Amino acid sequence: MSTETLWVFLQDVILSGVVAAGFAILFNVPPRLLFACALGGAVGRVVRDLLMGGGMNIEPATLIGSLVIGIMGEYFAHRYKTLALIFTVSAAIPMVPGVFAYRGMLGLIRLSNATGETGLMYLTEAAINLTKTGIILGTISVGIAMPVLLFRRTKPLV
Repeated sequence: MSTETLWVFLQDVILSGVVAAGFAILFNVPPRLLFACALGGAVGRVVRDLLMGGGMNIEPATLIGSLVIGIMGEYFAHRYKTLALIFTVSAAIPMVPGVFAYRGMLGLIRLSNATGETGLMYLTEAAINLTKTGIILGTISVGIAMPVLLFRRTKPLV
């Protein structure tokens, strides 16, 4: 790995943590929990980026990254005696697929002015990008929810 690649990777980690902390502030998370939110966002994004760098597609890499965020959220919730949702929602924000959503919407806008084969091309482009956006958002939600379903023990009613 070259130093330039390492520098870009380090910037991505830091900025992912800043984005997660920024959204945590937006969601009125108490200041003492902001570092945990930033750490969750940075680690989840690092996991996804490393898996994608190893050749994995974005969808399964996002699922695994959000699973890590969900597990970390459960840990922090237990440690700080609060809800895991505080940590997981803000930490997942850096993994939201904004580029694919943008390209999908741009394809729909272009479709409104296109005719013939050009219109079909824009429709296909929009459909692919919007479907990819939906799948990635679905993997984020499944990844965040899975640790709760697997590890949280409910008390019996008796």
